[in-house]
Amino acid sequence: MRKHNWKSATSPGRALTIALLSTLLMTQSAHAQPQFEVIYNFTGGRDGANPGSALTMSARGVLYGTTDGGGDGYGGVFELKPSGSGWILNPLYSFTGGTDGGMPFGALVIGPDGSLYGVTEFGGTSNVGVVYNLRPGPTVCKTALCGWNETVLYTFGGHSDGSYPEGRILFDRAGNMYGTTTDYLTGSNGTVWKLTPSGGGWSKTILYSFNGPLNDGRLPDSGVISDSTGNLYGTTAAGGSTDNGAVFQLMPSGSGWTENLLYSFQGGNDGDIVFAGLIFDPAGNLYGASSNDGSIGGGAVFEMTPSEGGWAFKPPLYGLPGIRGYEGGPRDSLTMDSTGNLYGTRVGNAAPNDYGSVFKLTFSGGSWTYTSLHDFTGGSGGGYPFGTVVLDSAGNIFGTASVGGTDGKGVVFEITP
Repeated sequence: MRKHNWKSATSPGRALTIALLSTLLMTQSAHAQPQFEVIYNFTGGRDGANPGSALTMSARGVLYGTTDGGGDGYGGVFELKPSGSGWILNPLYSFTGGTDGGMPFGALVIGPDGSLYGVTEFGGTSNVGVVYNLRPGPTVCKTALCGWNETVLYTFGGHSDGSYPEGRILFDRAGNMYGTTTDYLTGSNGTVWKLTPSGGGWSKTILYSFNGPLNDGRLPDSGVISDSTGNLYGTTAAGGSTDNGAVFQLMPSGSGWTENLLYSFQGGNDGDIVFAGLIFDPAGNLYGASSNDGSIGGGAVFEMTPSEGGWAFKPPLYGLPGIRGYEGGPRDSLTMDSTGNLYGTRVGNAAPNDYGSVFKLTFSGGSWTYTSLHDFTGGSGGGYPFGTVVLDSAGNIFGTASVGGTDGKGVVFEITP
């Protein structure tokens, strides 16, 4: 389990901690609920190892995802297709850790052209990350397993240019891309960036550089989302008035952008250390989750509503189970279904048999009811789900667990309703 010390921002990345947990989980046994099924076990070979991000589902029901390790040693991108009563995995690309990038920390996005876009936290000419695109080759593939071609769209330069991008890319209607850099190993506080198509390539602009604790957020970990008017919203893992994390808004203003700090987490029932990003509901309310503390130690699910030209932070919807100080709550955004139910994952906190869970929050009678859909216990069932879940049209739930499985290298799972 990746456990950055976000208050000092000097701890190692997720891959090292996952490797240690993988060894631990080889001795654990899984007690899967009947509706839970492992649909793929990673081997650590060309298929990859330790999937640490959410899946992306195409309109045809094909799953795309990334692994932090395996392949050429620096992670890869895979495609998982339904086939009869099972699934077939096709490794699309394996990162070398060189100029092509390494360790893709963040869910893939299917762009307007139908190809895949993402970021790697490391690699590139300065070894601080790249933005990349993957697409099939120009000729028809005649075998069951065919790789895709990678194009590096931008290489981060570090310092004022930003370092260590994480999270999901956002496309706007004009085809521009937006994302964040955490800068967590450089002593900087992170950035929000934009890539604009330009002359057959891409031109990068820093929209905002965070100023750090107490007067601003710092360490944005999850990318940004946009409202209908083009304002951007996101979270920071630290910073804010008490250095426990913050929610921010960026508004276009003339030739630049203006930041509004919408909420600073206090480390009480609202929680702290906010890795997870935000989502909108159809009414324009924001939902998110903190990863630590809250009323019972494992973070809290929260809602923010538009109010008198600003935003109001409502009392937390639900305090998540966990142990304070272990950052065992959600590391990725929540998912909302068509009826307004919320879904998410807890990473878990290294307590006996707590290797994370998939949960559902249902609103009824003025309050929210928490249901654990599956509790990971390690071993063949996997453990430590860093990414959120995705739902298909039938309500089946898909996700990844970063360790465990038959080879200890992580799994893709399905939960049926």
